[in-house]
Amino acid sequence: MKLRSLLFVPADSERKFAKAGGVGADALILDLEDSVAPGRKAFARDAVKVLLGGGTRNWSFLVRINPFGTGLTLEDLAAVVRPGLDGILIPKVNGIEDVDLVSHYVDVLEVATGVVPGHVKLLVVATETPAAMIGFNGYARKNKRLVAMTWGGEDLSAELGALTPREADGSWTFPYQVARAQCLFAAGAANAAALETLYVDFRDQQGLAESCKIARRDGFVGRIAIHPDQVATINACFTPLDADIEHARQVVAAFAADPDVGTVGIDGKMYDMPHLIAARRTLASIGEGLSHEPAASG
Repeated sequence: MKLRSLLFVPADSERKFAKAGGVGADALILDLEDSVAPGRKAFARDAVKVLLGGGTRNWSFLVRINPFGTGLTLEDLAAVVRPGLDGILIPKVNGIEDVDLVSHYVDVLEVATGVVPGHVKLLVVATETPAAMIGFNGYARKNKRLVAMTWGGEDLSAELGALTPREADGSWTFPYQVARAQCLFAAGAANAAALETLYVDFRDQQGLAESCKIARRDGFVGRIAIHPDQVATINACFTPLDADIEHARQVVAAFAADPDVGTVGIDGKMYDMPHLIAARRTLASIGEGLSHEPAASG
């Protein structure tokens, strides 16, 4: 599952869905939660059922369900876990226990609906509750379905009673910088992709690009988009340069050529295991080197 750009689409808007499918996003997130009014939840579920049967596509089909506590979670899962679904985004999780519970439900629903067991992956918004912020160590247990984690500060700030989660210049205040960092660390522990949160001003392409560069520098491998116009910028920022790809191939090939060594020399510079891990991640981001074993040289 390629996860550079993930575009939110209200699940009850067929018009927006039709447009979104052609903008180049790696994944569309059909949203059953915040962008759908309470009176249209059932309509949105039915719409997703129809859209899931829409034939071939070159992007991953994800659905954001309503969180535990709303009384809607099981209805959402029962409606959307069916052929055509690639993943579920779980909002407002309190920790790995919520992920495990959804995973168990999906186990049953895949069998009931004829989906290949294990096909449906899970993604989480990991920082939206105070309980989530003290439960990050649980992700080290891992879950076989969990493939990505993202974060957000708005819901958390509301839960905490903060006046705002942002400084006057729009940057995050310290508590929400901590939330961002914790998500990044937890994703690493869970062997999941870390996805940067949304950039609110969809008209500010320069600001989005700068923010994406910082996110990639810090270890995030993709980003949530809230508007189709953001997708191209996000894709460009999270796609490795040709020079980076070629260098990664050289590092992987050098270690593959001599698998019993812990360091290798390339063009007069020494590289060790952290460099190999980084090289594999670079190649994995373009669909190469997905195995944990050293790639074959040549």
